[in-house]
Amino acid sequence: MMRFFRLQLMLVVFLAVAANGFAQEKQYKVAAMGFYNLENLFDTFDDTLKNDEDFLPEGAYHYTNEVYQDKLGKLSGVIASLATDMTPDGVAILGVAEVENRFVLEELVKTPALAKRGYKVVHHDSPDRRGVDVGLLYNPKYFTVLGSKPLYVQMPIGEDGDTSFTRDILWVWGLFDGEPLHVFVNHWPSRRGGEAESSPLRENAAAVCRKVVDSLLLADPNVKILAMGDLNDDPTNNSVNKVMQAKGKQDKLKDGEMYNPFYDFYKKGIGTLAWNDSWNLFDQILLTQGLLKQDNSGFRYLRNEVFNKPYLTQQTGHFKGYPHRTYVGGVYQGGYSDHFPVYIYLVKEVK
Repeated sequence: MMRFFRLQLMLVVFLAVAANGFAQEKQYKVAAMGFYNLENLFDTFDDTLKNDEDFLPEGAYHYTNEVYQDKLGKLSGVIASLATDMTPDGVAILGVAEVENRFVLEELVKTPALAKRGYKVVHHDSPDRRGVDVGLLYNPKYFTVLGSKPLYVQMPIGEDGDTSFTRDILWVWGLFDGEPLHVFVNHWPSRRGGEAESSPLRENAAAVCRKVVDSLLLADPNVKILAMGDLNDDPTNNSVNKVMQAKGKQDKLKDGEMYNPFYDFYKKGIGTLAWNDSWNLFDQILLTQGLLKQDNSGFRYLRNEVFNKPYLTQQTGHFKGYPHRTYVGGVYQGGYSDHFPVYIYLVKEVK
């Protein structure tokens, strides 16, 4: 059963009890949901169906079992630390990107840092040309998965008649502490070829996700949905702001629009990855308005975070201050990922 916590924050509301003159604190359940791009979490085995040649012991990156195990240990340590300032169970749900297969996720959740959490895995193979997929880790104490489905993202057909492939969008639905919840894990096409030239590809991926969101909202305007991922676009770009209809002001949302709590972070210059000495905030978690309601009928949004601790940043050299990644220019750096993880807190009043 989910633990109860008293939050010594602005969230705590004191109610006067006339009968005895004492003040009584309300109690809340606290839960955290996150997303983390794991930056090329491959195993060391050759898969003829995957583009994994570089990530083999004899490959360009000399990706040995020692490197793989070190990466698993470092990533699991980060995941174990997420959101523990408000809940010792950490993130109840974590979307992930850039994983080769289900096997690496099963290995990840069995590491010493995470084994006690009992995380389960949702994963579907996708046709991405890089050989990477998205996935979902979840704590069964909180979330009961009822079903999942990969959503295919159609890419344009080239002049030679070949079709490029990108990651499927992972749609998972279930009961979160008894409440229906839908989660979409996204990793939209990159900015290869330039931001403007590649923008239609991300808008297309966003439209695939938004179409299912719209169908769920049509059936229930109060449905609780999280759309998370590495969107390869910032909160102000068309794919997020217009296609997903994700806005940064809760009090100005129109019917059907989603809330993007990372909009203000981006405006303040806070990012999740760095490129050419500038920051982008590609890693986001979007919410439907069912998660904003203050009617005490279930979980609702509290606040968001970018997990950018100093140990996750490069401390020296040309890339000082950037996320401390595993490889730079094919040279092993012993880091974590080229992205910072993000998460949000949800709360629910205990009756």
